[in-house]
Order: sequence, then structure tokens, then C-alpha cells
Amino acid sequence: MENRYFIYIITNKYRTILYIGVTNNIQRRLSEHYFDSQNAKKSFAGKYNCYDLVYYEQFDCIKTAILREKTLKKWNRNKKNDLISEFNPNWVTLNSQII
Repeated sequence: MENRYFIYIITNKYRTILYIGVTNNIQRRLSEHYFDSQNAKKSFAGKYNCYDLVYYEQFDCIKTAILREKTLKKWNRNKKNDLISEFNPNWVTLNSQII
């Protein structure tokens, strides 16, 4: 069975907050972010209503995915915006493509 790991960037409806994460099940993780934003709001993504997927990358190795996540988290906002815009020029919500 092939292992798949994802780094992803989600945002709020105003596109003002970015959350970067890593997971082996992106569909499940997006659902968790959505339900957290609707309920407890204890996490960062929940507190800021971040559940709109705007960027993702897929990896075969968890170590590579984690390294990429750590790298992206160190980037400034402009560099992250450029990455998202290159992948998804209109910043459309990609959740329906994944789920």
C-alpha cells in the first residue's frame, strides 16, 4: 500500500490567516479543522475559522513532508502568498477537490 502524506495550507474566508499543517489523511484533517471551527475553537485553526484549503503538496515520505512543513512555517507572509498564488492564482477553496 502506498503511503501518502500532505502538507497543506488552510485559511479563513477573508484570506487573512494562514495555517500550515501535515497529515497522512487530508480529507479527515480538513473535516477536523471544519468541525473545530464550528465547535470548540480551542486550536489555532478553530479560533480563526481556518478550514478553506488553498494549497497542498503530496509526499511519499513523512520525513520529507515534515521538513517541508517546517520550511514553509519559517517563510514570511509574502513568500507564502506567492507560493499559494502560483499554485492557486485566485485562492479558490480546494476542499471539494480533495473530499
